[in-house]
Amino acid sequence: MTVCLFAICLVCSALLAGVYALTAEPIAAAAAAKNEAAIKEVLPDTAVQIEEVRTVEMDGQKYDYNLAYDELGNTVGCAINVAPVGFGGPIAIKVGFDVNGVIWNTKVLSQAETPGLGAKCTEASFSEQFKGFDPAQKKLSVKKDGGDVDAITASTITSRAYADGLATASKVFQTILQTPMPLN
Repeated sequence: MTVCLFAICLVCSALLAGVYALTAEPIAAAAAAKNEAAIKEVLPDTAVQIEEVRTVEMDGQKYDYNLAYDELGNTVGCAINVAPVGFGGPIAIKVGFDVNGVIWNTKVLSQAETPGLGAKCTEASFSEQFKGFDPAQKKLSVKKDGGDVDAITASTITSRAYADGLATASKVFQTILQTPMPLN
């Protein structure tokens, strides 16, 4: 009986490893395509060239970002990845800034918030309020906390997390501005 159970486990493990080997590359390609589409969505339309991912450290944490350039090679924006913790866990957000530090657009890459409540953070009705949002002029926190962000009804935790994530991205952007860039 032990030998039979061992053989079954061995066969199942081999099948699982085989399926993983077959699907790993397509899954990685789909994730890369989703990331590329999100980068283009959050950056200004004048961005024609997007750099490979760079990393910056702030407060002991590492953040990935991409710089974008126009056809003349001028920097037109920056896309930063943040992952604040909401009610259902981390909310992966890509935040696009123009060169002045104004939020161009945001895109939720993944989230596990409550369907019908916190999951509304992916809807345009919520994220549109951040287009053109200047963190230097407005406060990135929900109105309930004295800020300028309209919270999702019955989902203040998710709204706070989203706003906190954008505030973190704004600080990361300021850190990136102070980071020496390699010469092209």
